[in-house]
Amino acid sequence: MSSLHGRILIVDDEPKMTQAVAAALRRSGCECLTANDGEQALEIFEQHGADVVITDRRMPRMDGLELMGRLLRIRADLPVIVVTAYGDVRSAVNAMRQGAFHYLTKPFDLDELRSLVARALELQQLQTENRRLRRELADRQSGNLVAHSATMARVLDLVDRAADSQATLLIQGESGTGKEMIARRAHFSSPRARKPFVAVNCKAFAGGVLESELFGHEKGAFTGADQRRAGCFERADGGTLFLDEIGEIDIGFQAKLLRVLQESEVQRVGGDTPIAVDVRIIAATNRDLRLGIRDSTFREDLFYRLHVIPVTLPPLRERREDIVPLAESFLQRACRLGGRRLALGAEAEQALLAHPWPGNVRELENAIERGVVLARGEVLGPEELLLDERPVGPRAAEPGTLQETLDQAATERITAALAQHTGRRAEAAAELGIDRTTLFRWMKRLSISD
Repeated sequence: MSSLHGRILIVDDEPKMTQAVAAALRRSGCECLTANDGEQALEIFEQHGADVVITDRRMPRMDGLELMGRLLRIRADLPVIVVTAYGDVRSAVNAMRQGAFHYLTKPFDLDELRSLVARALELQQLQTENRRLRRELADRQSGNLVAHSATMARVLDLVDRAADSQATLLIQGESGTGKEMIARRAHFSSPRARKPFVAVNCKAFAGGVLESELFGHEKGAFTGADQRRAGCFERADGGTLFLDEIGEIDIGFQAKLLRVLQESEVQRVGGDTPIAVDVRIIAATNRDLRLGIRDSTFREDLFYRLHVIPVTLPPLRERREDIVPLAESFLQRACRLGGRRLALGAEAEQALLAHPWPGNVRELENAIERGVVLARGEVLGPEELLLDERPVGPRAAEPGTLQETLDQAATERITAALAQHTGRRAEAAAELGIDRTTLFRWMKRLSISD
């Protein structure tokens, strides 16, 4: 008989029963914790955790099903084996419907119990491996989520703990803090990871257009609707719908969105048939929605429908421990795309740490990207980052912006490289130390011709 490895919490108001079960499972190699009621079991679980819980169905103060429900709210994938002395099939079926891994009827055979525990532990191992693989997928899909700072570490811990649930996330934070990356992490860490992640910038659409974008439309629903089109809710079915800039939605459309979130069904514009959708919602905003409620620009009922798990992203200036690691990560990516080898110089690090970063992580990424484009040597210096110090007071109004300085420097270097190689982009890109795609993007933005 192979040994078992895992921590088992045994809960029964009969001490002899807990002792007998614990003794049998310890002989099989398990670590066993015991409790004589549900309250004590919850305390033990919160302090020590458990891989499997075995609980009696009928106990004073808190019965086994209530205990199971509270445990599953703490950890949704916890295997709970429910034991009943009454052989009540209805009770056993009810336990399974509420999330029990299995049930046993007293008196039960210890070998049967051991077999159930072995299956539960095997399931736990598979779920742990599945979570690890999903986390790796999330890391690849969500980009540069660096969390050396305690504040950002707490954010990622909250997102990771919420990933397995169906609860709505409301991500709040300044522009450029990485709200979509957090949304992607929540999706790709969840059981929905293999289903679509659909992102919509609500600010980019007027009310009527947004309705069609989210809910879809039937052919002929309006001028230009020459064919039926599925909306974002339908395209995200089984997966996650990310509603960015949720605070910009017109107050008149908010009631329609609320109804869809409550009913889990949409109706295409021009259609009359409800379509059921299974979508997890993640919303994001850089606005204070509570102020919108006060100003009557955001519905209070919609706010509380979205505000199930609030996630607040700190601005980069409040997580300075992350600045250099983020910069190095962006530098590696930019060098990989541009076919260059650059190191971040000590003076550049100091400049990065001294900068106020009003544009947050997005501004930092842009600074590193332009540094790679403009760098002449193998060490990235502060002068190539072209950081705008944004002086306060009277100097703030002086002419000459970062963008003008950047555009002028980039235009001169790119134009010179193109001239040297008579317009041959591949050779000009090699001269600049970037790839052709990056060169073309800069040429397009700066209106540079061959």
